[in-house]
Amino acid sequence: MDWGKVIYIFFALMSLTTTAGFLYEHNEVALFVAASINLISTLLKIGVKNILSAELFASSLVADLHLIPAFIVLQVSGNMTIAISLAIGAIIANMFSLALVLIEALKTSEEF
Repeated sequence: MDWGKVIYIFFALMSLTTTAGFLYEHNEVALFVAASINLISTLLKIGVKNILSAELFASSLVADLHLIPAFIVLQVSGNMTIAISLAIGAIIANMFSLALVLIEALKTSEEF
């Protein structure tokens, strides 16, 4: 078992689920946790060397650029509607990222 891949996919999935948790419980702490875990996931994607690595990294950056402004907007103006809409964008980016991970896994399994 490739533990590096396990950790990488764990944080990719965790970033999706924590963002979904914020949509369930509209809370500043939940949004901060989602943004933090997504940043960790982005950092882990920097070292990935596979066919779709650029697409994975770009989708993770998109999620970061949704969650960080969502947290800032929520802290500065308290506008929950904008924060939720940005979090939905981050969820879509994370789902795209996980779809790419599945495609990559299928391509890798076909090679063996």
